Amino acid sequence: MTTLLIIVLLFLFFPGLLWKTFEDAGYKGYYSVIPVLNYHYFIKIIHKPQWWFILLALPFINFFVVMLMVVELLKSYNKRGIDQQALAVLFPYAYLPWLGITHKGKYVHPSKLPEYKKTVLREWVDAILFAVIAASIIRMFWFEAYTIPTSSMEKSLLVGDFLFVSKLSYGPKIPNTPLAFPFVHHTLPLTKYTKSYLEWIKLPYYRFPGLGKVKRGDAVVFNYPDGDTVAMKAQNQSYYALVRDYGWKRVNTDNVNFGDIVARPVDKRENYIKRCIALPGDTLQIIDQDVFINGIKQPLPPKSQFRYYLKTTGNRLNTRLLSKLDITEDVIMAGPGEFYLTLTPEAVNELQKNPEVVEIRKSVQPAGSGQSYIFPHRTDYPWNVDNFGPLYIPKAGATVQLTLQNLPLYERIITAYEGNQLEVVNSEIHLNGKPATHYTFRLDYFWLMGDNRHNSADSRFWGYVPYDHVVGKAVFVWLSIDRAKPLFGGKIRWNKLFRIVR
Repeated sequence: MTTLLIIVLLFLFFPGLLWKTFEDAGYKGYYSVIPVLNYHYFIKIIHKPQWWFILLALPFINFFVVMLMVVELLKSYNKRGIDQQALAVLFPYAYLPWLGITHKGKYVHPSKLPEYKKTVLREWVDAILFAVIAASIIRMFWFEAYTIPTSSMEKSLLVGDFLFVSKLSYGPKIPNTPLAFPFVHHTLPLTKYTKSYLEWIKLPYYRFPGLGKVKRGDAVVFNYPDGDTVAMKAQNQSYYALVRDYGWKRVNTDNVNFGDIVARPVDKRENYIKRCIALPGDTLQIIDQDVFINGIKQPLPPKSQFRYYLKTTGNRLNTRLLSKLDITEDVIMAGPGEFYLTLTPEAVNELQKNPEVVEIRKSVQPAGSGQSYIFPHRTDYPWNVDNFGPLYIPKAGATVQLTLQNLPLYERIITAYEGNQLEVVNSEIHLNGKPATHYTFRLDYFWLMGDNRHNSADSRFWGYVPYDHVVGKAVFVWLSIDRAKPLFGGKIRWNKLFRIVR
């Protein structure tokens, strides 16, 4: 039985918890377990209009409406305390049957209840709770606001862009840790390290059907895969990169420099945004910065950036020219009249026309010149940011042959993402205690990269993005702020407001 079917059945038969309440209200108890009819009578019992049925038919909104119906029902039992209502909403499968059984005959129809006047404080508390719950459901299942913190997607998305991310595009996920402080991610406000969530309840991964699927070229928000473990005093660095650089023992014992080592559930890992380059089942290769998917060269994003070597007649670069060409990345001086700049294709074309520019060319890391910080972090895979692969992107249900040579490519998938035990015994691969020569993937995986190709920590650094880490699709920028400028000196980028993310 699928998770979706279980959820649907739980929703359809939820009023069955009120069998005794139905009888208290003068209806047949078995009405509570007849789908559709049960909600018709539930609405009558709380004395609400039947158009509430429309709200019950709206995905995710219906969850909120049912909670409201439970709260309204409690009023008929003269239970108006916030603590009582919270118990009923959080633990309905225990509280509602208990309510009917232990208070038989105490139900009063809402039309016959005496007038109840709330205090000003109670009205404010109810209003705030209503707003928080409604906003939390929208944030959880519909869309969420994000801010671009780094330049990895320049010039497509700018540092200081405020955007909406649609969770309906690929289907919203059930949160792994539902008990959490509202509207924050993993750390409580005004604290450095205090968790904003409790792990008393952990829910398994489930994604509701979405409006579509992840496509090549989509700007995707996802939970950082390498963020399952974090050194709290070095949160802006990958824990696994720290271990490679300093060794496991030092990172896990040097509390002064690295702090506590904390494991985070998927939904509380850092949110990243990159562009989808390869889909499950694709074979990816990067040759001199050009991306090939299944052997076909892919077009670059229109606003993509690369690092270029530029040589002038000996003069310094004019700051006005840099501003005009919107060159915002650091300019590195390599020698007299020699520079490294991060440029868009448009900026390159303009600079080529400049009489003071003698030479301009891409700065390309040559093939075979391996970089240890590039996935899979092995000397027998001499890949770098500009020359990478070929690499197969795993697809759910696909099977690959396992060898000692290709094991580094799939080891993290097999262990961290799909929960298997893996070890090599006398040059033989053992999976969950048994010899294994093949592996079948359970999840889809994606390859994501930033448009600012030489200033983006992306899949080239830490590998695949599992589908259960995908949060949503970036769709709309509603505000753009230049943090380097004063409030009344161009801080708001008026020409970048209200734009569709492409």
